[in-house]
Amino acid sequence: MRIVFMTVIPSRAAGLSRLASFISLAGRNYAQRRNSDMGQGQHNDVSMLSPYIRHRLIEESEVVSEVLSIHSAAQSEKFVQEVFWRTYFKGWLEQRPQVWTRYQQGVETHLNVLAKDKSLRRRYDSAVLGQTGIKCFDYWSRELRETGYLHNHARMWFASIWIFTLKLPWELGADFFLRHLLDGDPASNTLSWRWVGGLHTKGKTYLARPDNIERFTNGRFNPVGQLATHAESLTEPEETMPDQALPQSVVLPHSAFLLLVHEDDCHPESLLCPSPLLQDRRLSGVIGALATPLRSPLAVDTKVLSFTHAAVSDALTRCGSDRSLIDGDWAGPLIAACEQDGVKHIVTAYVPVGPSAQALAKAMPEFERAGITVTQITRPWDRLTWPYANRGFFKVKKKVPKILEDLKQNDIQVHLI
Repeated sequence: MRIVFMTVIPSRAAGLSRLASFISLAGRNYAQRRNSDMGQGQHNDVSMLSPYIRHRLIEESEVVSEVLSIHSAAQSEKFVQEVFWRTYFKGWLEQRPQVWTRYQQGVETHLNVLAKDKSLRRRYDSAVLGQTGIKCFDYWSRELRETGYLHNHARMWFASIWIFTLKLPWELGADFFLRHLLDGDPASNTLSWRWVGGLHTKGKTYLARPDNIERFTNGRFNPVGQLATHAESLTEPEETMPDQALPQSVVLPHSAFLLLVHEDDCHPESLLCPSPLLQDRRLSGVIGALATPLRSPLAVDTKVLSFTHAAVSDALTRCGSDRSLIDGDWAGPLIAACEQDGVKHIVTAYVPVGPSAQALAKAMPEFERAGITVTQITRPWDRLTWPYANRGFFKVKKKVPKILEDLKQNDIQVHLI
């Protein structure tokens, strides 16, 4: 079965164009057809906005605002909830960064086992190369590697088959996704895999069923007799409780500062919405930094590396910056940039749990020695939503109308109809 690759252009303009082309379908059409995976090149009933939202080339508030400008809250409920699911996962992980750390340790542990266990190695290789003999799974594996995208329903089926049918470590499956997905996000990816395996919502697993796959792939696949018929919940040694305080409101430094753009937030123009940070007279310059290779101990796919590089570069271009993009150790180049501008302060969009936060944390001791302070600005969308993300999604879902009203009161562009 041939897979057709569809280029996703990593720019804000392309993201806004995609939003404009999809917006009319974000109401009842999305609610009725969002679970159908019609195959690569045929993902017409979902937004395909995830790579842009993940890197904040376009913001969640922009997306929801545009959708609610032509659809009622009832008509667009399912789509709006999907946008909030991503924010929920981010907020949940911010309060439990140890889950990301344990996941990374799990990847390292299982990669070491792979090097010694030939049977596990063969099963792992057949899965990532799409050679298991399970037609649908093999198709999705190839689609992921060749395009950098999978339909959300296919991701759930894939993860379930990986864990319960192929009996492979969930951490290695999550790592496979994170290395290849253009929208690969530490929170959404890690917690979605944990959800399928019964770790996120304790004891609640997701079992891929042949009839469900046949129905929602329009009969393209029907792996009858090939899949596990029971999904025993995975376990972990300790209960995961919130142990990290959420970021608080901050005040910008009184003196001049350097603006840092990272791959988790590529819309610096709106950072102090409704007053763009780029208009601040204290701004000495803009610089960008990447941490994409830190997603995995293994090589991250070149399409992912190229996408994040181009996304941050697009942000710098829109800011009028001609500085070179930092790709590696952040400390030295950022300290040099501060010295060049004669500043002692770096301002950036909040850096969430994941590779960028690790790169920043590694650089912080050197910043301190150089007398440089870092101020992270949390966007209102996150600041208003994350406090409700301390348990299950239902708490966030219940507060969506209040969050949207609060955003409106804070002059964030959200239409309520």
